Amino acid sequence: MARPILFAIDDDTSVLEAVVQDLRRNYGQRYRILRAASGQAALDTCVQLKERNDSVALFLSDQRMPGMTGVDFLSRAIDLYPDAKRVLLTAYADTEAAIRAINTAKIHYYLNKPWDPPEEKLYPVLDDLLSSWHEGYKPPYEGLQVVGTRWGAADHNVREFLTRNHVSYRWLDPQNTPEALELLQSRGIDDARLPVVVFNDGTAMVQPTQQDLATKVGLKTRVERDFYDVVIVGAGPAGLAAGVYGASEGLRTLIVEPEAPGGQAGSSSRIENYLGFPQGLSGDELAKRGFIQAQRLGAEFVTERVMCIRIEDQYRVVVLSDGREVSASVVLIATGVSWCRLNVPGADSLVGRGIYYGAAQSEAASCRDESVFIVGGANSAGQAAMHFSKYADRVTMLVRADSLEKSMSKYLIDQIASTPNITVDTRTEITQFGGDDHLRCIQVKSNGGTESREASSVFIFIGAAPKTDWLPKEILRDDRGFVLAGPDLRRAGIDKMPGGRDPFLLETSVPGIFVAGDVRHGSVKRAASAVGEGSIAIQFVHQYLAEF
Repeated sequence: MARPILFAIDDDTSVLEAVVQDLRRNYGQRYRILRAASGQAALDTCVQLKERNDSVALFLSDQRMPGMTGVDFLSRAIDLYPDAKRVLLTAYADTEAAIRAINTAKIHYYLNKPWDPPEEKLYPVLDDLLSSWHEGYKPPYEGLQVVGTRWGAADHNVREFLTRNHVSYRWLDPQNTPEALELLQSRGIDDARLPVVVFNDGTAMVQPTQQDLATKVGLKTRVERDFYDVVIVGAGPAGLAAGVYGASEGLRTLIVEPEAPGGQAGSSSRIENYLGFPQGLSGDELAKRGFIQAQRLGAEFVTERVMCIRIEDQYRVVVLSDGREVSASVVLIATGVSWCRLNVPGADSLVGRGIYYGAAQSEAASCRDESVFIVGGANSAGQAAMHFSKYADRVTMLVRADSLEKSMSKYLIDQIASTPNITVDTRTEITQFGGDDHLRCIQVKSNGGTESREASSVFIFIGAAPKTDWLPKEILRDDRGFVLAGPDLRRAGIDKMPGGRDPFLLETSVPGIFVAGDVRHGSVKRAASAVGEGSIAIQFVHQYLAEF
C-alpha cells in the first residue's frame, strides 16, 4: 500500500531543500515526501495524485510566492484534499496575516522561518497534526474489487470463485454502495453489465468468464508439459492427498481442478472429526493446507476442466477445455460429487439469486440479521447451520426425516440443540419457491399442512451425484454414475484385467485409470476416507507402472 504524502511548497529552492531534508529525516520511513516550487505546480500535482487515489496527510506551504500565495494555495487544496492538515510557513512580518488566514482559509497551524532546531520548533507541531489526521484516515483499498448485485447469479459465481481460491476482494453492491457506481463511471463502464471486477493495476473485466478471471488473478491455467506420470482429475481431499504422495515419491504429478481446491469438502464450515485437529478446522483450511503441501512437494496444479479421457495403447490422453491434450501413464479420477438439485417449481430460475447448493461462503456476511433456511439433515447441512447461525438472526433446518439421528454425527446434533437461533423442522420439505429478481418466499409442506414462509436465502444439501457422463464408456459405472473399481468390477462381469492379473483395489475397468474418493462406488462419504483413498491410490499406481 502506498504511503501517505507530506507535501512541501516554496519558491525559494534553498528553503524548500531544507524543509524537504528535515521532513525526510524524521518522517521518510512512514511518508512519501513531495515538493513543488509554486502553488500552481503543487495544485497540478495534487490533481494527478487524486486521480491515482493517493493520500496527502499534510501540506507545508510558504506564504510569499509569486502568482499564488500560500494562503491561496492551501484554500484551493481543500477541494482536492479536505482532510489534509494545512501548515503555513511565514516570515516574522507575515505573522498577522497568518493568524487571519487560520480563520479565513481554515489553516491548521503556521510556523515562522527559520524553524531551527526542528526537534523543538517543527517536529512537535507536525507530530500532533499527523496524529490527528491518522485518527480519521482510512487507507484507500488497493486490492481487487467486485462490483455486482447480491441477487445476480453471475455475480455470486464470481464472488464464490474468488472466495474458494483465497483471493481477497472487496464487494461493492451498487444498490447499497454509491462508491460502486462512481468506480464504474470513472472507467466508463455501463452499470447494466455486471459483474465487473476491478484490479489494483487499474484494469477491469466486465462479466468475466471463470477462466479469464483465473488467469488474471494468477491461477495457473496452462500446463507445463505434454506428458506426466500421473494426472489427477479433481483437487478435493482425495486428489490433494494423491498429489502429496505422488509428488513426494518422485512422480511427475499434474492435478487438474476447474474451480478450487477442496471440492465439496472445501465448502464445509467446520470439520470436527478429522484426526489431529481437536479444535476442528474448516474444509477451506484443510484444502488450503493440502494445496500448499502438494505444491511444495512438486505437484503441478492447473485451473482447467477435463473434457474427456482418451485411451491410446498404454497411454491415457487427457483433453482439457482449452483444447490442449496431456498424455500420462496413469490417470486418477478424484472428481468427487456435486449436490443434487431440488426438483420443485421455481428452483432452477433462482439458483444464485437466493437458492444455493452447498454452503456458499461468499453469502454468509450478506445473511447477517436475516432468516436463513437449510435443506437437508446430514453432516454438511449441520455444519452449514452452525456456520450461518453466527451471522443470521435465525436458521431453520428443513428435514424430511423424523429426526437427525440417522444421518448426522452426534457431536453436530448436540451443537445444534444447544444453539438458540437454530430450529429443526422435521418431516418438512419445500414444495415451491417464489420470487422475481430473487427468492422471496418458499412453500413448505409438513404434517401440519402447507404454508408459505418469507425467505431470501436457502442453502440446499440433499444428497450428491457423481456427474461422470464425460468419462469414456470403457470406464464402467453403476446405475447412479459412480465409478466401479477393484472387486466391484465383478458385478460388471470383469474378474481379470488384460494379462490375467486381478484388478488393483482402486483400479477401474480400464488398466491405468484409477479412482478415489466420493466418486467411487461404495466409498465412505467422509473427508478422512477420501484422503486415505487418495494416499493408497499412489501405491497402486507404482505397482501398475512397475509392469511396464
